[in-house]
Amino acid sequence: MESKTNDQLSNFWQLSINDAFKLLETQATGIGTAEANKRLNQYGANTLKKANKFNNLIILFSQFKSPVTLLLIAAALLSAALGDTADTLIIMIIVLISSLLGFWQEKGAASAVSELLKMVQLHCTVLRDNRKTELEVTAVVPGDVICLSAGDIIPADGLVLESEALFVDEAAFTGESYPVEKNPGVESVDAPLARRNNCLFMGSSVVSGIGKALIVTTGQQTEFGKISDKLSLRIPETDFEKGIRKFGYMLMEITLLLVLVIFAVNVLLHKPALDSFLFSLALAVGLTPQLLPAIISVNLSVGARRMASQKVIVKRLSAIENFGIMNILCSDKTGTITEGKVTLKETLDFKGAPSDKVFKYAWLNASCQQGFVNPIDKAICSAHYEGNEAKDFSAITEVPYDFVRKRLTVQVKIPAANIAITKGAVRQVLDICNRVEISEGILADIGDHKEAILAQYQLLSDSGLRTLGVSYKEVGPDQIFTRENEHDMVFLGFITLFDPPRAGMSETIKKLQHLGVRLKIITGDNAPVARNLAKQLGLSSAQVLTGQEIRNMSSAALRHKAPLTHIFAEVEPSQKERIISVLKKAGNVVGFMGDGINDAPALHTADVGISVNSAVDVAKEAADIVLLDQDLNVLCDGIIEGRKTFTNTMKYIFMATSANFGNMFSMAGASLFLPFLPLLPKQILLTNLLTDFPEMTISSDRVDDINLKTPQRWNLGFIKRFMIVFGLLSSVFDYLTFAVLIFILHANQRVFQTGWFTESVVSAVLIVLVVRTRLSFFKSLPGRYLSITTIAILLLVLMIPYSPLASIFGFVPLSWKYYMLMLATVTAYILSAELAKRWFYKKIK
Repeated sequence: MESKTNDQLSNFWQLSINDAFKLLETQATGIGTAEANKRLNQYGANTLKKANKFNNLIILFSQFKSPVTLLLIAAALLSAALGDTADTLIIMIIVLISSLLGFWQEKGAASAVSELLKMVQLHCTVLRDNRKTELEVTAVVPGDVICLSAGDIIPADGLVLESEALFVDEAAFTGESYPVEKNPGVESVDAPLARRNNCLFMGSSVVSGIGKALIVTTGQQTEFGKISDKLSLRIPETDFEKGIRKFGYMLMEITLLLVLVIFAVNVLLHKPALDSFLFSLALAVGLTPQLLPAIISVNLSVGARRMASQKVIVKRLSAIENFGIMNILCSDKTGTITEGKVTLKETLDFKGAPSDKVFKYAWLNASCQQGFVNPIDKAICSAHYEGNEAKDFSAITEVPYDFVRKRLTVQVKIPAANIAITKGAVRQVLDICNRVEISEGILADIGDHKEAILAQYQLLSDSGLRTLGVSYKEVGPDQIFTRENEHDMVFLGFITLFDPPRAGMSETIKKLQHLGVRLKIITGDNAPVARNLAKQLGLSSAQVLTGQEIRNMSSAALRHKAPLTHIFAEVEPSQKERIISVLKKAGNVVGFMGDGINDAPALHTADVGISVNSAVDVAKEAADIVLLDQDLNVLCDGIIEGRKTFTNTMKYIFMATSANFGNMFSMAGASLFLPFLPLLPKQILLTNLLTDFPEMTISSDRVDDINLKTPQRWNLGFIKRFMIVFGLLSSVFDYLTFAVLIFILHANQRVFQTGWFTESVVSAVLIVLVVRTRLSFFKSLPGRYLSITTIAILLLVLMIPYSPLASIFGFVPLSWKYYMLMLATVTAYILSAELAKRWFYKKIK
């Protein structure tokens, strides 16, 4: 029986509404909370991500996935098989400690990000216990009845129960660029997906209208779930991720070459093969920044938490880096540049004189429309039209607003007549008019007055007012007005609205410019309104490009013009995506801020998609970053935090590559002329472990202002040069230490290894304080945690030769003479590094 039910539900578009209710054991008022909880346990959460109860174990085991680490473990086990149990245990313990540190860091980062994402979960309206309830989409279950309006993302697959001008964007499934109208009904069992007009599919979005739907399938069982299960949906790499990958390849090549050469040479010099192999592997581990994945995760999660404190929620961690290097920000006008509180100013006839009739008809149109709730209709309705005739009316039907027609028509029955009222962009309203009302009840041909109407429209726009047109048409008593009937209408007059710039917006734009970010406003408003706004913002010489001009431009011409343009006016939704694509192709890192239904494609295309928590679901889902406060000042703070995160991540890479490369190069060279290994494998691993501790605190380090002023991009060539210059400088002083140990102290194997270990850790820890900043060390002091861990490791490494650990690792106490010479060597090294840094950055600049 259950199998038969599942088969019927799998083709639910062939079911009547009553049959679907019976099969799902539900009704038009939905299900109760208790029943919903049972079904949630039965069907699982409504998500495409499979539940994983072993996340912590996966994070833990991922710490051991490095090929070098696996080789080291294998070599340690081989050592145990040959009877060297003590060394095996020491190596395994050090590897385990390093891995546990990485696990602890990544687990904390994952938990922090998970908590932040809960702040911007998508919600939907569900009928539970016979009342409307806002729930996270993951809590939706089969049998739920959901309420939909424009801007909503469909949370799961379902059957349409009710609809009023319900148009849905299904481009992701059908490739159809135009919205599809949805109505209750029954379709044939073999109807293709594009013909299932009684169905709604997870991931599609409501463009206009309202409706109710019965949820039939959720999560992986939806059409979207089946598609995503078959396809590998990879998010495109960010510039930073691509750089990390190339950096990894570079280190892999150096490491492989180093291992092969050192192992071969040591064997040729008749040193023990196993020791030589372990030594080569330990060198590889020393060169590889093992904690880099953990450090990146921690830096990004710390950055995300700091940005959250600035009311900026990061949905995709890797977007933080792009946020920091963004150099162009495209933004919608309403609600970001302006207050977003549109206010009705005047209702005027075609000559520009005040008109109560225009007010009445505009109010009827705005109050009767059932589609997307927008600021303009809110402004008109909030004016509270009090005319007696407006109290006795009924809405019959509507032709919803869309971004091609740019107008909305509502058919209304009032005592005097049955009329269709159209409101929208002036030119688009004029296109469907053949007459104009020149006074009450007196009509004239539109051709005689069109120039005067357009002149009045230009005058209103030049004064900075958003201006819409209103027209009407009498409809027969039994006629239902449709889109095809939008012609031969009567032009009635204008509605003017204003939305002033946000207080302090001029200062905010200047702040963005100081950060190296150019703001470009993209708006559907006409060019005169856009120019007036630019003047109010202090951009008197702003370059304006219109949608019509963009339409007539080739991609090459637009690529040249777009970077020089400040405001894009009269822009169609599809043109937003084109503008952003062209700016990206010109070599810019582009952010786009939008909150509307038509902004989703542009949010996807941008390097950084930015939305607000009050945005429609489809925009919020498409965004990488969600602002809890619709204010560009918040965005400025987020950009700074993104740059801090990027800078601190790069600090670790500079530290790890320069110090490690120098130390490993020195040890590799020393092993060729010394009769013994300069450091035992376990000593190399201990060196690597101790030097990693200060670097783990780098996410909390201070960042210099110079790193915050301009966008900084990944530069692998710069890292290579940095690694070579500072690595070789480190090696110079390493060989100076070798000379002190051999020629002045006449050190034996244990003294040499102890002295070299001590100097290596001390110099590596202290050099961090130099390479972490472009400025002089004294002008840019480290953060508190970096200072504390640095001091702690210095004390620990000086104590180890006199502690019980000495015998375990093969160390011996050193003479005071060595410590004095080491102090002089390390001091000279630090001073030389400061001079080299000044020369290096001067040359790069």
